[in-house]
Amino acid sequence: MQVTQLRVYPVKSLGGQKVSEARVEPWGLAGDRRWGIVDEAGKKVTAREVRALLGLRAEVIGVDAIRLHADSGSIVVQSPRGVAPVPVSHARQGLAVPAQACASDWISARVGRPVRLVWQDDPTVRSIDDEHGGRPGDSLTLADAGPLLLTSEASLAQLQDWIDAEAGEPDPAGLDPNDLSGPGVAGQAMRSVVAPLSMLRFRPNVVIDGEEPFAEDNWPTVRIGDVEFRTSEICDRCVMTTIDPVTLAGGKEPIRTLARHRRWDRATWFGTRLVPLGGGQLRVGDTVVGEPAR
Repeated sequence: MQVTQLRVYPVKSLGGQKVSEARVEPWGLAGDRRWGIVDEAGKKVTAREVRALLGLRAEVIGVDAIRLHADSGSIVVQSPRGVAPVPVSHARQGLAVPAQACASDWISARVGRPVRLVWQDDPTVRSIDDEHGGRPGDSLTLADAGPLLLTSEASLAQLQDWIDAEAGEPDPAGLDPNDLSGPGVAGQAMRSVVAPLSMLRFRPNVVIDGEEPFAEDNWPTVRIGDVEFRTSEICDRCVMTTIDPVTLAGGKEPIRTLARHRRWDRATWFGTRLVPLGGGQLRVGDTVVGEPAR
């Protein structure tokens, strides 16, 4: 097996950038999710609530800067060093540093509501929740629950096969309408699938080709190139996966089909969250060796 894609998402919920290599830090890939969006009261805002965020893209352009992109242009944002932090609602974070007002205004104008861009100046502050496989000493960026997300092309191919084969069948019982972004309502059959699913819906950091679908579920540890990782948990999936990352159109898939084949503990699952056990460099083409559970 080998790495086929690496992706970094500098701003949580914005589109990210495809890279050929990335440095592994204790809290994830360098530059990944060190920025986030909050409202005027400091409450976390994600694409779950504001779909338009997925229409923006961020890229790292240096040690201390990112560039935000939209169809209407771009803006460079410097890390706000020496600025007083403000309260934010990210769990176990408490405070983050606000970006320049022009950056927040730029994003607000493009998503249609007032928001603020904030920066996590110290990723060692935020721990990984023990309910998500965290251990003492683990740290985390502004990502939801784990430092890196790994997905497999073999698993996506299996999921697509299920979707194509079952497009005309009724929705599975117990499908949560809150996990769907339209069209239709839970319980109705969806008789066509517009296009094959893009892996971008799952927002992975590391994509591998894989050998067997969902083999990654059973790897307590995995070595990618020269870097070893611990699997902290399989990743539960939400409504964001039902939004096309290019058109921003909503739908039922993949939650609808995952709920039929990969639902347990009242959630649906795809991909695994990884915690680095050391540092190093990841590169597209690196060998991947998963250690099966014993």
